[in-house]
Amino acid sequence: MNRFIYKKSIGITALTASMTDFTYKKHAHQEYAVGVTLRGIQKYSLDGSLQLSYQNGVMLFNPEQAHDGMAYDRSGLDYVMLYIEPELLLEAIEIKAAPRFSTPIVYDAQLERRILNLSDAILKEKDEALCSELYLSLANRLVQTTLSTDDRKEHAMIRRAKDMLHAGLDHVLKLDEISGELQLSKFQFIRLFKAHTGISPYQYFLNCKIELAKQLIEKNRDVYSAVADCGFVDLAHLNKHFKSMYGTTAFEYLSHMK
Repeated sequence: MNRFIYKKSIGITALTASMTDFTYKKHAHQEYAVGVTLRGIQKYSLDGSLQLSYQNGVMLFNPEQAHDGMAYDRSGLDYVMLYIEPELLLEAIEIKAAPRFSTPIVYDAQLERRILNLSDAILKEKDEALCSELYLSLANRLVQTTLSTDDRKEHAMIRRAKDMLHAGLDHVLKLDEISGELQLSKFQFIRLFKAHTGISPYQYFLNCKIELAKQLIEKNRDVYSAVADCGFVDLAHLNKHFKSMYGTTAFEYLSHMK
């Protein structure tokens, strides 16, 4: 049985999930993601390395960090996850430089409890004031245990390519135009982009389209306008890709947000 339930409060999306035979396709989020494995073993690849999160493992993902995900065996998997916008984390910890999780999985009882407290409050639609207090407590613990300042500079060409990809989310991917602007062949561009991001330009472009569709669904409470505004062929086309990234269709996701 596969079950994915999303709720959102104070700008943070909470997910509670149970899955047995579902596999997330390789993707990346724009947000920080922190979660706890409640039952079973979460198996995923991250930055080219295999990761296994056992029960009580705290999973930590940086923005745009490509990964997939599945249950390790047929016994299945239960977990919760929180998706936190970078600006919201910076506001809570009061620093200007983008922080970065220094390790993908930790076993920290205090951090685990604070993730579970906040996810439970969001999923049960508790008052925003309570959610805000629980979030600040979580952010403080993240600073103490797992965050380091990210002093890496993104490759200028990759940043320019991402900007061009984001600018065309309502259309089909024009790979020849982007590679031409960068004065690279199409294949040179694909190779360079994947080497720096862990995913292909097409995967990145599609992920961004799906994330934009999710944001529009949350804002407008309308699935069909998201289909049109994000350049999907039809609702079935959006649902197919939405489910591969979020485990649920766009309609099901909207029903959770109401």
